[in-house]
Amino acid sequence: MEKLERYRQLVQNLLTDFASYEYPDSEIQSQLVFDTTHDQYQVLQAGWEKEKRIYFIPLHFSIKNNKIWLEQNNTDRLVAEELVEAGVPREDIVLAIHPPYIRPHTGFATE
Repeated sequence: MEKLERYRQLVQNLLTDFASYEYPDSEIQSQLVFDTTHDQYQVLQAGWEKEKRIYFIPLHFSIKNNKIWLEQNNTDRLVAEELVEAGVPREDIVLAIHPPYIRPHTGFATE
């Protein structure tokens, strides 16, 4: 249970840090979505850019079977490496953004 709580906190901290960036001259706001019951964590960005509606999910993580699953990364940040630097073993991170046949070649967990 201690490992699960640590992983939840690491993911929440990473997303909170990402969401703290403010877009100058923009009505787009970052919103944190933390579902600790189902272990789903994401940042969504919503707002208006001139007359265009923006609704975008740059980062999404899940925690399944005591592993952190990177479900979506539409950023230039290497968030899996950030998790490794924070002490998460590579075998506890699944790059779900890649198909299963690619995962064995990533240096991270496959499932």
